[in-house]
Amino acid sequence: MRGFKLYTDSAGRERGRGQARYSREELAEMTTFQLRNICYRERLVEGLSQRLDREETIRIILKYLGVEERLLIGPRCEGGIERVQTAMRKYMQAPLQGDGGIRVPARIVLYPGIAVERADGYEVKAPAGYAESNVLLVNDRMELCGIFHLRRDEERTGGYYLAAHHDGEWRRTANRQYSLLFLRRQDSDYVYKTYYQERELPPTHIHYYKIPLADLEICELQITDAVLAIDFGTCNTTAGAYLYPGYTQFPSGPDPLNGQIRLGEINFVKFPDPDSPERTEALPTAVGVADCSDPGAVKYVFGHEALQSGRRSSFGSRASVFQGLKRWVNDYGKTVEVMDSEGNTALVTRTELLRAYLEYVIRMAEHQFKCKFKHLHFTAPVKMKTPYLDMFAELLPDYRIERKNALDEGMAVLYNTIADGIERNIFDEGAEYKALVIDCGGGTTDLSSCAFRVEDGHMSYRIAIEATYENGDTHFGGNNITYRIMQFLKIVFADYYTGKKGLTDIDALIAFPGNDLFREVDERGVDAVYAELERRYKEAEAVIPTAFAMYENRSREEYMRVRSNFYFLWDIAEEMKEQFFRKTGVLMNRFQAEHGVSASDGHGLRYGGRTALPQGDGVLEMTRVERWFLSVFRSGDLKDEYEIPDVVFNIQEITQLIKADIYEVVRRFLEDFYRAGALGEYSIIKLTGQSCRIDVFREALKEFVPGRSIEFRQKPAEGRVPELKLACLRGAIRYLNARKAGEIEASITTRSAVIPYTVSAFTHNRREVELISSLRRSDSAPGAISRPSDVVQLDLFLRGSDGTLRQQYSYNNRSQDYKPVLYEDIRAQYGERIPQDDTDSIVNGETKFFVFADDNHWGFHVLPVARRDEGLFLGRKALFPFETDKSELDFFDGMK
Repeated sequence: MRGFKLYTDSAGRERGRGQARYSREELAEMTTFQLRNICYRERLVEGLSQRLDREETIRIILKYLGVEERLLIGPRCEGGIERVQTAMRKYMQAPLQGDGGIRVPARIVLYPGIAVERADGYEVKAPAGYAESNVLLVNDRMELCGIFHLRRDEERTGGYYLAAHHDGEWRRTANRQYSLLFLRRQDSDYVYKTYYQERELPPTHIHYYKIPLADLEICELQITDAVLAIDFGTCNTTAGAYLYPGYTQFPSGPDPLNGQIRLGEINFVKFPDPDSPERTEALPTAVGVADCSDPGAVKYVFGHEALQSGRRSSFGSRASVFQGLKRWVNDYGKTVEVMDSEGNTALVTRTELLRAYLEYVIRMAEHQFKCKFKHLHFTAPVKMKTPYLDMFAELLPDYRIERKNALDEGMAVLYNTIADGIERNIFDEGAEYKALVIDCGGGTTDLSSCAFRVEDGHMSYRIAIEATYENGDTHFGGNNITYRIMQFLKIVFADYYTGKKGLTDIDALIAFPGNDLFREVDERGVDAVYAELERRYKEAEAVIPTAFAMYENRSREEYMRVRSNFYFLWDIAEEMKEQFFRKTGVLMNRFQAEHGVSASDGHGLRYGGRTALPQGDGVLEMTRVERWFLSVFRSGDLKDEYEIPDVVFNIQEITQLIKADIYEVVRRFLEDFYRAGALGEYSIIKLTGQSCRIDVFREALKEFVPGRSIEFRQKPAEGRVPELKLACLRGAIRYLNARKAGEIEASITTRSAVIPYTVSAFTHNRREVELISSLRRSDSAPGAISRPSDVVQLDLFLRGSDGTLRQQYSYNNRSQDYKPVLYEDIRAQYGERIPQDDTDSIVNGETKFFVFADDNHWGFHVLPVARRDEGLFLGRKALFPFETDKSELDFFDGMK
């Protein structure tokens, strides 16, 4: 769609009484059943007639509940400015007298390619009820120089502000005496249609108020040498930079952005969230497809907007939404098919999706900080730092990606702690300190150990850090916690709809109170703790189905209903997790229809909005749900369920629900350290990542270490994102700035990583041989297995530290790949990796496959060496990654 339509709820007071407002585009994405659901809930008797088709139902809903539509000019259209200029010459002959009570900013600074938004502070005062509209920027000769939007400011009663699309067009002219033309609604709509339609519209009279500007400048963004640091996460991405005085030259002095920028400090990029007037420092790592009608120019939406598109369509849209982009590192060139909400399809590569997302992050930073970044720093997982940096360099060839001084995620978190300690002067001169860093992100959990010492030199601090990757779990992260909550919700809701209201008890699902639960995990394993929960979850599938992959051969209606069930339950589980663990004092939660009147404030918010109500000695969190999306089996058929379950969830239930999972991952990481008596050597145990803010982590750690040595302080967040999520980004920025300023001399070395996997192969008599042993260091001697030289394929098996098969690989052996070599040639290339004794023992007709780890690329190599006619031949070396995009549990595969 060219341009865009802004929909406003002109009856905001009515929304408080329960009436939602809908746009045509929003309704077009809904199924016929969902449209009738709206008519039922909103009591639109006219829309419940069985004779109405889909279009008639939409017409009825819009008639009574349609939003007020505003046509605002967005992305540039070829010839649009010229067409509007022509219409101005012909029809703009009716200036209105006076200024209409409109007051505009004295000075405006515009940057081509950068949006103008509320945060820019260009406030406008206008009479109450003034229509949101297009505003024309003209010079003294009435030449059109650009187009703004007049938007209503929801934060200021009767306030407005100027906005503009980032792809808007600004023209410099010889005459610099600028004015703004404010239009009536009908005239604004006429200008919109003129801009986007090539055919000429009927003649009209365009009325306008002409308000002169004291000053306006159109400036190009200047390139800065400040480094933009990006923490690209599985679930959320953050970005920020240290902005020193003079990082760029502003045309209007040192503070052109109304205090948005704090010079001499770290500034975090804040991203828009359609569900909140406030911006947030965390952008969901998600890409949605908005329009692929032109396969050569697919349009995307990002972050909150990508996730919100599913909610708008009641999770019934087939438009593609990609999450977990971080997992693509080993296969980011893969081609995928995408679809928009209209059913158009296109083929794109993952490279294109990743690049579009990262360029959006960079564009948001450039918009907020009003400069152009060319130097980027990416934090990456310690075990895959090299592959990630290689990927980022390929995705963004026009930028300089920091490599020499790049920090991995664990090291960035540790440096943030070290920098705090230096500021507080708590480190003894030259003393060695040891730290363990547990990073629980959205999809994985990693454990790193570090030894460091700090010396106060005569010109800078000298910091020596030695780091080691100790362990990891690709099957546990924040999404696992969301899934557990979703399981509980589904069981409770299924019991409610089958008449067992109030009978579902967490103690019946997980019958191990307090520390007995930890003992149960130790003795019987975590699967035994969740056995009853899993059984009840499978039973609930017969009431509220969510495994949509099992319905691919059913009717489209059934498939879409089940798919909608899964995404709706997942979404509210994620929301509940955020409510319980992002905010303090939230002890209980329940859901309430938006048209229900709250006892506290008398009005509601859209889905995702929350109202806290006092409830005894805690707080009851009310999650307002504008639409309830569940389909429930009734007499063998899936039917819409309109009743929101009247149940309350409390923090004790959720804590008990996730405690065993968290204890299991902590136990697996720390048990060997504990049994060896090595934990006492570590003066710092640092918890980081978005999931580590949960108190259960600290409780589980107390089973192994004294609480005093656990660093788990939640500093006040600057916005809605906890400090633990920002610690990685903050540490990277502080490190880069300290090096640049010469405040530190850092020496960072990385020891060979501990490999939490076993790689094996089978001999001809089916005996399994370990080629890489679990929890051995990556520089250990290679394993080897022999085959006849005419072997075509060697199968290799990757197992986790628990012995479960994670992956199967095949090495394709081709005789044409072999080249004659001497052992000296092998030694020159691989050093002691391939001992001479192992090659001397190879006989004619034998090929020995050497297998050894490569922690730079977090994988293992297969290198075949053969002997033919008493001579050595070297085959093709192949790298197989330990972890692929399928290594992490995929909660969105339709089987949950």
